[in-house]
Amino acid sequence: EVQVVESGGGLVQPGGSLRLSCVTSGFTFNSSSMNWVRQAPGKGLEWVSSVYGYMSNIWYSDSVKGRITISTDNAKNTLDLQMNSLRPEDTGVYYCVLGEFMDYWGKGRLVTVSS
Repeated sequence: EVQVVESGGGLVQPGGSLRLSCVTSGFTFNSSSMNWVRQAPGKGLEWVSSVYGYMSNIWYSDSVKGRITISTDNAKNTLDLQMNSLRPEDTGVYYCVLGEFMDYWGKGRLVTVSS
């Protein structure tokens, strides 16, 4: 059984930083794409970033490029998202999602960017 558990997030002022982590089990790490997806209040899902193949392929949405870094720790089976220069529009629930077809989802972590 694949398990996906996120941690981190919380409340931060605009311009601040937060880190999200995702611990996985039952999933062959780096065998497929690993992703972060977010959902702002009252809005639909928005893809944020993906990594595939031992960090050899990384993609970011234009809305976060240059401010957010995705990374993996193969020894710990973790997927992290370091978020800097956060803006109010980054507010939302962030989901760790595994698989090329977004097969496995965590429960999400709330990130609130507000003064």
